[in-house]
Amino acid sequence: MKRIIAFAAIIIVALEACSQGQSTNESANDGATAIASVADNMVLVSGGSFMMGSDFEPDGVPQHRVTLDDFYIGKHEVTQALWQEVMGNNPSQNRGDNLPVENVSWLDCMEFIKRLNELTGKQFRLPTEAEWEYACRGGSTGKGFAFKAGDSIDEIAWYAENSNEMTHPVATKAPNGLGIYDMVGNVEEWCSSRYSKTYFSTRPTTNPQGPTTGDTYSCRGGSFYCFAEQCFVWMNNGQYPECRRNDIGFRLAMSKEQSER
Repeated sequence: MKRIIAFAAIIIVALEACSQGQSTNESANDGATAIASVADNMVLVSGGSFMMGSDFEPDGVPQHRVTLDDFYIGKHEVTQALWQEVMGNNPSQNRGDNLPVENVSWLDCMEFIKRLNELTGKQFRLPTEAEWEYACRGGSTGKGFAFKAGDSIDEIAWYAENSNEMTHPVATKAPNGLGIYDMVGNVEEWCSSRYSKTYFSTRPTTNPQGPTTGDTYSCRGGSFYCFAEQCFVWMNNGQYPECRRNDIGFRLAMSKEQSER
């Protein structure tokens, strides 16, 4: 009888081990799926020169010519599903897997990107402010606006007049000419560049990274709280890196040479 009991105990332990192994494998497979979706959701933006900013808007940076190399940028904002997969939590106030993650600080984004890069072996990052605006304007083939000719802001953005003061699933409005979604409205987006109104008038205009000093970082694109006039491509504002709000999220970027390694 004792032998039978001991044998049964061995079987139970073995089954538990198999179950744990299966759970681990399933988790790994889920991770692989999430990693694949990150790569699939990056859009190549061909480099070129453009007129960044505006001389007519008090809340925009002064207009100036900027030249950028090729880079990749996220087709849409980082979703809560991806954040959950990488970080194991969801800080968002308005919950949903396909909603943009929000209520994340600039520092939180840095930690997320660090972990994502460890998982993927890639070098994802935040876009610079210049890259963000160039992509929003449609790159070298765009017309300098956030949307294609004939589109209205209602067709491309979740903003104050149609959002019901909440975020909405990513990529449910029309894309711009590069196939990029939600660059205005839904959530404001962190950039890697520090915030400044004067940097671009005195610094190099080729692949500008932003000021090397400063207390705040640039947020772009307006959010579901913003009215139409606050969602233009040149509008920017600065937020402290610890700031968390339910209308600020982010999207990923990557240098072209890094993607080829």
